[in-house]
Amino acid sequence: MGNSYSRRDFIKVSSCFLASSSMIGVNPIGLFAQNMDTLVADQVIPTTCELCFWRCGVEAHVKDDKVFKLTGQADHPLSNGKLCPRGTSGHGLLYDPDRLKTPLIRETVDGKQQFRPASWDEALSLIASKFDLIKETEGADKIVLFSHGFGSSFFKRLFKAYGIHNFSAPSYAQCRGAREEAFKLTFGHGVGSPEGLDVAQCKYLVLIGSHLGENMHNTAVQDFADAVSAGCKVVAVDPRFSVAASKAERWLPIKPGTDLALLRSLIHVLLEEKLYDQAFVKENCVGLEELIAGVADATPEEAYGLTGIDAQTIRDVARDMARFAPAALVHPGRHVAWYGDDTQRERAIAILNGLLGNYRQPGGLIHPTKKYGVPNPYHFPKDTSVGAPYKSRFPLASKVPANEIVEETIKGNFKAWFVYGTNLPETLGDQKATLEAIKALDFMVAVDVLPMEVTGYADVVLPEVSYLERYDDLDDRTYRKPYVAIRQPAVKPLSYLDAKPGHEIAQMLAKKWGLAELFPPIEEYLDRRLKEAGTDLLTLKSKGVLVKEDNHLFQSQGEPLRFNTPSGKIELASALLSSHGFDSVPQYTKHPENPPGYYRLIYGRVPMHTFGRTSNNRILGELMPENELWINQITAQDLGLNAGEYVHLINQDGKKSASKIRLKLTERIRPDVVYMAHGFGHTDKRLKFAYHRGASANEMITNLTLDPIMGGTGFKNNFVTFSR
Repeated sequence: MGNSYSRRDFIKVSSCFLASSSMIGVNPIGLFAQNMDTLVADQVIPTTCELCFWRCGVEAHVKDDKVFKLTGQADHPLSNGKLCPRGTSGHGLLYDPDRLKTPLIRETVDGKQQFRPASWDEALSLIASKFDLIKETEGADKIVLFSHGFGSSFFKRLFKAYGIHNFSAPSYAQCRGAREEAFKLTFGHGVGSPEGLDVAQCKYLVLIGSHLGENMHNTAVQDFADAVSAGCKVVAVDPRFSVAASKAERWLPIKPGTDLALLRSLIHVLLEEKLYDQAFVKENCVGLEELIAGVADATPEEAYGLTGIDAQTIRDVARDMARFAPAALVHPGRHVAWYGDDTQRERAIAILNGLLGNYRQPGGLIHPTKKYGVPNPYHFPKDTSVGAPYKSRFPLASKVPANEIVEETIKGNFKAWFVYGTNLPETLGDQKATLEAIKALDFMVAVDVLPMEVTGYADVVLPEVSYLERYDDLDDRTYRKPYVAIRQPAVKPLSYLDAKPGHEIAQMLAKKWGLAELFPPIEEYLDRRLKEAGTDLLTLKSKGVLVKEDNHLFQSQGEPLRFNTPSGKIELASALLSSHGFDSVPQYTKHPENPPGYYRLIYGRVPMHTFGRTSNNRILGELMPENELWINQITAQDLGLNAGEYVHLINQDGKKSASKIRLKLTERIRPDVVYMAHGFGHTDKRLKFAYHRGASANEMITNLTLDPIMGGTGFKNNFVTFSR
């Protein structure tokens, strides 16, 4: 099947296809600002947030059919009555004047590609016919769904029934996949999301590049604050003096890329000095002798030469971990796609926790397994007659890495992408390869609320309503306690936008394929599910969340522990890794050093922003309109750089940042490193507020170091210098 166009150009969405301030009729920054404190809501609607994956419970305060305030649900286990700055500002997305207004179809007129507005029927008919043609001529296995966000569940159900089985998400290879695979190899299950960690009762917490307090996951930060308030001792291992480091007993400004060397040395000390929980390890672990041999060379003196952390400090930290065990925890982190050795680095973290005997102990690792238990009354088999899912070349990848989909698309092995809620050019790393893959496609669909960069490359753009205007599926999860929560409309979809909720888009597309029975009316579907669990939709809409108290988090006295590993035990040395030719015990390998005149680029988040999702939010933009580049004060002085000066970045491959970034001179970072918050530096004018505000960290990442075990993309072997 030939490409629809000789090339797929980026198309700027015309302003006539976007919302406008005049249509909105309200300034989202000053929304009810003059009398906010005195307003009395007509309604308070419980729902769940979607500005990050945490999905906290929120209460939308509505006056005159407008949301003027968002607060945390008191009974929701993930909010506990509190919200992060993003969550309180979600109505900035609802009333964003740059929202997509209508379905769009790419067309070529006089040799120029452009978008034109289309009806929903025309846009979905085009999608259905294009996918039918690819399915008939190439096979449904040539189509991929990329997604990020809870609303994708309806599209996954639809595509499985249709015969599409290739699903990918940046959250795997670009975020936490290496962590999940490492903990599965060690304990037989992943860490989970939200994480199965009892930080609140922890007495000694080691953070390896984990930015709690900046990486604003609501309950995780609440737990961290509770632990610190209760006297928990914190060790922050980070090249930068982060917010978490400011709460720490020890800050270890480690040389980037050497974290695994430090972790191996901590294991070495626990074993050499017999500080590990010997009774626990004897009963619950295998591979101890192999582990001892595997870290025999990882002395603190050896680690000092690699990491810059002195040997006595390493010994003191290991001894303190043992002293506070089992209420001692080495935090596994979340965004762990760093250097390409990420599965083995996370394996070392898992092994340390195993040696501390903290599994299912207060202050340690927990494994909440019970959900609320809402059955799905609609069961539809997958269509497996039209092909099989693509199998990753990475031997222990449980999902297909998004970067691998990019590679295979460039080779011509995938023909169409359906992209839901993820801005691929700004999330995958290696923008050049991502755009090359997009241009190689026969067809591409993008579903989004805002005109993110990815929509400019699509053949069809479908505008979705915001999370405050729609239902999604039931959130049946657990965070210590099992619960089921609802996302429901706080207000009706804004009338001047021809946008639809995801479930309705999936329903309309299902009808085109003769699969209408997949999607009954959304309220009927939700009510039927809840009645199977002994409640109903009216009750959940009123309460927002239903919680069960029973969840067996901690080990009872005499209770045997079980692990879903090949041995049925915690695997300190992994025979499965060894069988695939990998080290059964994590070994340290050196990573690239800074080229002369360059500085390693590291990045992170800030409480006000989530990836690039919130940088166009006018309310949050008042708090932080742009990012800054942290640079060591002495380094800057040596280079003649001044505080507040704007520079462009140039990376090791000669890539220059499209936007400038302001310098922040500080002693809180190593002199060989620079740091910036990511999610800024949007480069097209459709996002009117975010356009060229700050610089994009992702733009500087042209060197991806792939994890050979599961395909994760190591982002942090990139280096930058400066241009005025």
